[in-house]
Amino acid sequence: MVNRTMPDAEPNLRELKSRAQQLKPAIRLGKAGLTPEFLAAFDETLQRLALVKLRFEDFKDERKTLSKQLAEQSGSRLVQQVGHTAVFYRAKAAPAPKTESAAADEV
Repeated sequence: MVNRTMPDAEPNLRELKSRAQQLKPAIRLGKAGLTPEFLAAFDETLQRLALVKLRFEDFKDERKTLSKQLAEQSGSRLVQQVGHTAVFYRAKAAPAPKTESAAADEV
């Protein structure tokens, strides 16, 4: 029997979609498109929140293609896309363990 309540396990698609329904768009993709600045802001938002809802203000005809590109470039998972919004998930990185020299510097 599989234990589906492992605390370290990545949330399943159903959980992510459920959580995403309550989110407001955290970031918007406008006229500038997938610029390096946008990608950096998107990456920072993913690091901070893990589950991010994006709203397409422009590029509405290309949103399916752009969503796939954004997921690839950011290393995230495209959870769902409905209308002019897309939801992405990337597990938060575990905090880096302190090295002995860093621990000694704090004392």
